[in-house]
Amino acid sequence: MKKRITLSIYLILFLGILIGCDSPKKEVSIDVNELDITQIHQAYKNRDYSSEQLVKAYLKQIEKFNKPLNAITSLNSEALEIAQKLDAEYHKTGILRPLHGIPILVKDNINTKGMPTTGGSLALQNFIPEENAFIIKKLVAAGAIIIAKTNMAEWAFSAKHTESSTFGTTHNPYNLDFVPAGSSGGTAAGVASNFGTIGLGTDTGNSIRGPSSHNALVGFRTTIGLISREGIIPLILRNDVVGPMCKTVEDATKVMEVMVGYDAKDSVTKNSKGKVPDNYTQFLQKDGLKGARIGVLRELSNNNPDSEVLALFEKSLVDMQNLGAEIIDTIAIPNFATLRESQWCVEFREDVEAYLATYVKNDTIQTIEDIVRIGTKSAYAKKQLGFFGSNSGRMGNPEISCGDLYDDAKRVAFRKAIEKRMDELKLDAIVYPTWNNKPARIMAFEEEYKGDNSQIIAPHTGQPAFTVPMGFTKGTLPAGLQFLGRMYDEPTLIKLVYSYEQGTKHRVSPILN
Repeated sequence: MKKRITLSIYLILFLGILIGCDSPKKEVSIDVNELDITQIHQAYKNRDYSSEQLVKAYLKQIEKFNKPLNAITSLNSEALEIAQKLDAEYHKTGILRPLHGIPILVKDNINTKGMPTTGGSLALQNFIPEENAFIIKKLVAAGAIIIAKTNMAEWAFSAKHTESSTFGTTHNPYNLDFVPAGSSGGTAAGVASNFGTIGLGTDTGNSIRGPSSHNALVGFRTTIGLISREGIIPLILRNDVVGPMCKTVEDATKVMEVMVGYDAKDSVTKNSKGKVPDNYTQFLQKDGLKGARIGVLRELSNNNPDSEVLALFEKSLVDMQNLGAEIIDTIAIPNFATLRESQWCVEFREDVEAYLATYVKNDTIQTIEDIVRIGTKSAYAKKQLGFFGSNSGRMGNPEISCGDLYDDAKRVAFRKAIEKRMDELKLDAIVYPTWNNKPARIMAFEEEYKGDNSQIIAPHTGQPAFTVPMGFTKGTLPAGLQFLGRMYDEPTLIKLVYSYEQGTKHRVSPILN
């Protein structure tokens, strides 16, 4: 598979020479390290380089560094042609679309026309969607270039690590012995390693924020209902969210801004009507923490943390205070321990079989039993398939029915308790470490999986939760700080995380070999 990827890179570069375009033909050296959207668009305006040349630079980065990481699963054979057309468009109009010529990495469970969408599984290893997912259509219309798909934990089963039957195991670029977390570990490792400017992940309980934290990235889990999930392989649709994984808050905001909005094929998005501002970039304010009231949820942060991670968290509170925030330490949410119980509902069979019927349309792959029959190379995925295939309904309290975000009594009660406490204390956000512990070693990922705070609140309440780099523990392992906000209050979270990011500048690229 890795050999096929390398051959694909040469093919793409060769086709680029044959096709021809209006962009400059001179050879340029582009340092893709930490490039962001603003820098790239300025370079286009200055004619420093073209979209085509930038895509070639990222392809070279992938060819040079992907092998030990195993982040990339397939390359877009049309990437250079798309870049050339965007260059010709800009040459003609002088107008850059919002994501004009920006290379994006897309998780392998998001439908991309003409490219494999395997979910990391043998059952879908040959599946190529006929159409793009709703959000991919919006991103492409905004000028983004899908440069590659990324590896993921098979069927998105694992928050712990990223291992698939189709492409194997992804490693953390900051230390190859450690996990990048899951299930969007390929996107996280790829964006962190500068294989693309921006990336997409999905998050059922952890899978945007966890890998972002482990790879010194910004990860946005938005309010359920803000962004469509149409055309995405589900894990538990009632909790699933798709969102940006980027090197900067500004880039994540720009990607999110393109994706938001109503989609008739995802009914939950009707709840976003009237709650989307004209633009989100207006909330990128360096003084966004000034006067903000930040609540500290010690019930999470002090739950058996690693001492180094806790030290980084304590330092983050001081940093926010120095940036003008008022820290409310310690907040207590009444009945928190009870409210968080029995929130998980297993609906994998119903959700994935609906996806198979709608998009795959293969008579031999219609049910969970078909997936089990086809098999898996992953012992972890095999165990999870057994669990999801034989279980449904609410874990812990099967007698309580599972509902959507607005009519499930347990979800509503949990959310109301948190937002009520936020209102009483006049909080702008609640903070805690994204992980209380360091990344686990790949060889011991199950035993060392500890401190995952992302699973506890946002997936069930529907609230937005953003992670931003908080620094590094010994051994150059990244840690993340998570901000939890009110429903549809992404503007406030953007202000806070942007201010914290700009005031601390913790993001550092990994050293690749």
